[in-house]
Amino acid sequence: LAQIFAFVGFLELAVMKDVTGDSEFPGDFRNGALDFGWDTFSPEEQESKRAIELNNGRAAQMGILALMVHEKLDNNPYIINSLLGSPVPFN
Repeated sequence: LAQIFAFVGFLELAVMKDVTGDSEFPGDFRNGALDFGWDTFSPEEQESKRAIELNNGRAAQMGILALMVHEKLDNNPYIINSLLGSPVPFN
């Protein structure tokens, strides 16, 4: 657990920051290196793509929340195992 915290702390302090100071929006960590054609999009298309990515993140968070709620409802930690026919005894 300490290794995870140390690794995340390292990422926050050393890697995931705006080095150049010219980020276009919050979370823009390109720092002039990996562009992949982002600057070729129109401002409307950039806004649309950021909104799509934000909504995908929200959907993933809701999916994980649903798995956690399902686990607490019937004390079955691995719903996919039950669906595939090999349930795991838990508590």
